Amino acid sequence: MREFNVTGICNPARHYMVDTSKRFEEILRYIDTGKYFTINRARQFGKTTTLNMIWRKLSDRYLVITLSFEGVGDTPFESIDGFVGMFSRQMAYFLEKVVKDENLAGIWKESTATTIEELSKTISEFTSSCGKPVILTIDEVDKSSDNQVFLSFLGMLRNKYLERDVQGMNSTFHNVILAGVYDIKNLKLKIRPDAEKKYNSPWNIAADFTVDMTFHPEEIARMLGDYEADVHTGMDIKAISEEIYRYTSGYPVLVCYICKYIDERLDRNWTSEGVKDAVKIFLAGDNTLIDDLSKNLENYPELREFLYNISVNGTDYTYAPVDPMVRFAALFSYIKPVGGKVRIHNTIFEEAMFLYFTIGYQRKYSSKLSPFQMNYIIGGHLSLEYALERFSAMMHEEYRVEDGAFLERQGRLVFLSFLKPIINGTGFYYVEPQTRDDKRMDIIVTYGKDEFIIELKLWHGEKYERTGREQLAEYLDIRGKSEGYLVTFDFSKNKTPKEPAWIEVGDKRIFEVVI
Repeated sequence: MREFNVTGICNPARHYMVDTSKRFEEILRYIDTGKYFTINRARQFGKTTTLNMIWRKLSDRYLVITLSFEGVGDTPFESIDGFVGMFSRQMAYFLEKVVKDENLAGIWKESTATTIEELSKTISEFTSSCGKPVILTIDEVDKSSDNQVFLSFLGMLRNKYLERDVQGMNSTFHNVILAGVYDIKNLKLKIRPDAEKKYNSPWNIAADFTVDMTFHPEEIARMLGDYEADVHTGMDIKAISEEIYRYTSGYPVLVCYICKYIDERLDRNWTSEGVKDAVKIFLAGDNTLIDDLSKNLENYPELREFLYNISVNGTDYTYAPVDPMVRFAALFSYIKPVGGKVRIHNTIFEEAMFLYFTIGYQRKYSSKLSPFQMNYIIGGHLSLEYALERFSAMMHEEYRVEDGAFLERQGRLVFLSFLKPIINGTGFYYVEPQTRDDKRMDIIVTYGKDEFIIELKLWHGEKYERTGREQLAEYLDIRGKSEGYLVTFDFSKNKTPKEPAWIEVGDKRIFEVVI
């Protein structure tokens, strides 16, 4: 039986996979025209599977050699002869064990090359002996790419690429395809241990790789259709595909995680509730993506501040890769461009960031939050009205006028930190991307089968207050809800205290709380 795969290479004979034929046709144009390129995408974004697909589909037309620098250690990169020896051994092993051609493997076994120049000559001897164009792919290439030895290797490949018109196309590899998280063309490399880090890479011959590797709803639907033909669950394929995409934005491994959890751990509950439960399992589990996100937020304070401003404060940054922080966050697919603005890549990452920031706040300010962790669940249902009343009381009790600057920046985080333990385990919340800015943010809260819509906004005067109510009423109408909740943070000096109360806006009821 096939399964949904979240580790290693995906194989259509053993795994349910999206149809990648359109994506492959785009990649084929790079290959047939002899391009050198780098597949730089975030962790578990399908890079290795893509390299394997090239090998599977093109081995009849090309000699495809797939190497990896993962697991070779640091020693081969400490000297030129060490690197040349490691590269030659990998080539010989692949040609002998995978291609099963002893003659071609013998070229590398018998090679006495110990310098980059000698390695260049061996490559020319090899490629001219193959009888068909050679594609070299190297996976995890950025694991050991911050040293002079690797730069020298790239420089040699670059020179041979540039000399193809004179020496002939078979004088070197037809394609070199490197795969890794970082773009080799833009790595901040340290040339010598005592040197200042700087941008310097000889890989400027590489074509920009612009192929979209995310999974779109129609592609997810075809994968689920393949699954449904085997299992017969009766799911609404189109609706579930769109729901999965809504949480993942098509991040490949996130799509597969959700499908895997529903199939194997949630009794094949292919419903909207099943998708939400799968997301909860992912966020609560120990997995590579969440572990990497946590480490990167800890290790890079500027990145942490950048993502905090986007996710919690709704700061509107222009998506401009010329900005190093935008480029850095995009490397990990933490952000994406939407209408020229920076947005968190997907709802799952955003919820993970909320968890990181709220748990940190809870640890730091537990004394302010703990007295109000009361029973807000009545008969299995969340009493959000009561929770908001208690939140209002907590804010007036625990925070003073002098906290205004702090709250203006972190008021939303205080609210999320208050809400999280109330719904933890059973409930779930996420931010509606279209309504996020520095002035307002709509939060969708689910608890069991109940759904609540809360708008958080900053006070900007009576006129804007009326507009905010109308906007919430319109959004409630879109979501098919008759009731919503409005939490306004008012930091004006002469504000008039207001008790939480229900108000009527057209045919909608809105519970309004002013902090």
